[in-house]
Amino acid sequence: MSSETDRLVAFSSQLRAVHQQLRKALDLARRSIDGEFDDSPGHDLLLFCRGFCTALSGHHRSEDGGLFPQVVAAHPELQPVIAKLMTDHNMLEHLIGRLAAAMDENADPDDLHDHLDGIGAVMETHFRYEENQLLTVLDTLALEGAPTALLGDLA
Repeated sequence: MSSETDRLVAFSSQLRAVHQQLRKALDLARRSIDGEFDDSPGHDLLLFCRGFCTALSGHHRSEDGGLFPQVVAAHPELQPVIAKLMTDHNMLEHLIGRLAAAMDENADPDDLHDHLDGIGAVMETHFRYEENQLLTVLDTLALEGAPTALLGDLA
């Protein structure tokens, strides 16, 4: 395989890897609500929940501003797919905002779990759809930019 082919395949692999890291971060956030990491749930809650939210938001901003415009430029027929993915991003941002507000209000663990469950459900559906629609395309595009610019800091 040439280095250019390696780079193309790397973007689809990177997308999958970023999604896996975000799934793990969501799990850590859930576990932090229950105080699994020390005796004071609030301490790790701030670290893990806010860290997860920041990582997920950063991933979506990078896709919206870097990856998706390049996909649409090369494959205009994918505009409806990209529009749906961006709608999902907006919905997830709304859900993240509601979780942040709940944390700021010191919501009880059950309420925080409900927020994370909602984020997790939308996130998982979104990731599966995105991978189904874009992985093959990413393997064929000569994308401009580093993986971190196109997929976020987790890439």
